[in-house]
This record gives sequence, C-alpha cells and structure tokens, in this order.
Amino acid sequence: MFQRTISQNLLDGLGQPGSVLILYGPRQAGKTTLVRHLLAGFPKALSFVGDDLYTQSLLARHELEHLKRIVGGATTLFIDEAQRIENIGLTMKLLVDNLPVSIIASGSASFELADRLAEPLTGRARIFHLHPLSWEEVAEKYRTAAPDVALEEMLRFGMYPRVHTLGSDAEKEEYLYNYVNSYLYRDLLAFEQVRKPKKVVDLLILLAHQIGREVAVSELANALGLSQKTVENYLDILEKMFVLVNIRGFSRNLRKEVTKTSRYYFSDVGVRNALIHSFARLDLRDDSGGLFENWFIMERIKQAGNRRSHKGFYFWRTYDQHEIDLVEEADGKLTGFECKWSPNPRLRAPKDWRQSYPDAGFEVVTRANWMEYLET
Repeated sequence: MFQRTISQNLLDGLGQPGSVLILYGPRQAGKTTLVRHLLAGFPKALSFVGDDLYTQSLLARHELEHLKRIVGGATTLFIDEAQRIENIGLTMKLLVDNLPVSIIASGSASFELADRLAEPLTGRARIFHLHPLSWEEVAEKYRTAAPDVALEEMLRFGMYPRVHTLGSDAEKEEYLYNYVNSYLYRDLLAFEQVRKPKKVVDLLILLAHQIGREVAVSELANALGLSQKTVENYLDILEKMFVLVNIRGFSRNLRKEVTKTSRYYFSDVGVRNALIHSFARLDLRDDSGGLFENWFIMERIKQAGNRRSHKGFYFWRTYDQHEIDLVEEADGKLTGFECKWSPNPRLRAPKDWRQSYPDAGFEVVTRANWMEYLET
C-alpha cells in the first residue's frame, strides 16, 4: 500500500455528515484501494460498485424510503465507478439532504460522472483527482537506488501502482499490455460517441510518436481517414478518460508567440510505451528525451494537484522556433522549465522570453537534477 498524498484531505471530508467528495482518476490508479483503506477507520461504512448491474438498479430508484432501507445505519457511503449509475447525482442529493451520511463517489470517466452530478450537486461536491503514483509517493521504494536506476524504471514502465509491485520486467510489460487491451479498449467501447474504437487506438499510437511536438488535428484526421470534428471529439474523450493531457501555448506579450496549437502528453508513459510496443532500455532508444519530458511534465502536474496548488500549465514557442517545454503560472508568477536528456546542457532562457518576461524564472531539468524539482 503506497501512501497517497491526498489521503488526509479525503479523510477530513469523510468525517463530515452531508459532505460529498468526488474522486476522479484513470482505471487502476488506485482509487478503490485508497478509499477502502480510508474507510477502515469508519465502522459504519457501506460500499457500492457501480459496475454491478444490481447496484445500478438499486441506486437508480429515487425513492427516499427505498434508499433509507439500503443505507440502514451506515454513516459513510462509497460509490465506486458512480458514472455507471443512472441519475446518480439525484440519488446522492436525496441521501445527503435527508440522512446523516457523507458520500465519496469515484469515477474513471470524468465527463460521464460530471454530467450525472451537474444539476443536483452544483456547488455541493468537492473534487479530487487521483493520478497514477507520483515521485513523492513512490520515492521511498528507490531510496537505496541510484537516481538513474529509478528514472530508467519510471520512464520505461510508468507510474501505475500495480507496476511498482511487480518484480520482473516481463510481468510489468504484460500488465501494461493487458491494461491497453482490456481496460482502455473496453472503456472506449462503452462510449456511444466512439463508433470506431480501433481508430481511437490508432490515434493514440500516432500521438505516442509525437510527444513533445505540437499536434495538427487536420494532419491526424487525414492520417486516420476521419473528419477533423471526429478527431477533436476523440481527443476530448481521451482527455476526460485521463489517458491524455492537453497543454496549450502560452502568450501575454508577443504577437509572434504561438497560442492556438496543442501538445498532448500521456498521463502515464508506461501506457504510451505499451501502445508502441517498446520497453527497451533508455540507452537503446531514440525517444528517451521525449519520454523524460512527458514524465517530468506529468510529475509537475501531479505535484500541484496532490498539494491542491492551483497552477496553469503551458508550453511556450515563437514562430521563429524559440521554445520552452513547460511554463507554470501560479499567483501571477511564471516559471519556465526546459527538459534536456543530456546531463550537463549549457542553456539559457531564449532572448524573447527574457525580454518579454523579465521577472519569470527559468530552469533546465536534466536526468542529473530532476529530483530537485519534485521534492520541494
């Protein structure tokens, strides 16, 4: 059991009758394990599994007396994969309005659950995100290992909790292939908007070969034989399934700054590697720099989310090809991060960046110093 950073925030909410907590995150990120661990401290807790057809029929009935009989004397309720239950928002509202209970509901498809909660629980629910493991959460496992060894493991196999409990490389590869072929593909089949799940997987493979580069939706559409609107819809779904993260261009001052394109990063690089069938050692591959960039950017996003720190995340580029991989904006302060696989690069911030944002920070992140930016 890994110690998850958001545990205390969830515990604080679970102890308050009438509170509603929504825990989003991808399949296998550890939502169920975490909540069941926390509920061990609540003797009057009751759990429901939204994937179960009987549970769906029970909680879809919006009759207070019926719901009272189901809940009994429980004071804390956990509804796992709540997006599977029709009108679950109304059910949850009836419960917290009429019974001394607190509720935590989890979901692996944020837009489905958000749609079901939107009207009944507007302004009532607190939202949390559980990502795959962060460096802060897994660091103890690597305390006796060299930083290069830890980084090699994480860039090849990613950050899903199950990966970090398996012993051999072969077991980790098998798990990640199964993740893509079962969980990911099965969830895509569940969406009415996805009429061609194989095309969505093809889209992911295209993006897997373009990490760190700007994406032209029109080019993706041509390559896949789909309309641009369909590709845009698929990209949106993949974001809301927590498979991809969309980073937009940053601009405040310069006309020549690029703002209307996106870069897509994978929420987990292990899944990315499974999609392209490549778990080779870093010294044998030509995408180590892109993997490192993807991994580090996701670690900064996780760090902010786990600490409930509100930040904006962007890339920065000018039309004459000056760029910065990641720009963070917090409380009006800007910090640029440039990721370089070389352990000792000599690099200054681009001149346009220095002139346009003289008060902004600039850091060069390498495989020799990455810990400095993930442990402070």
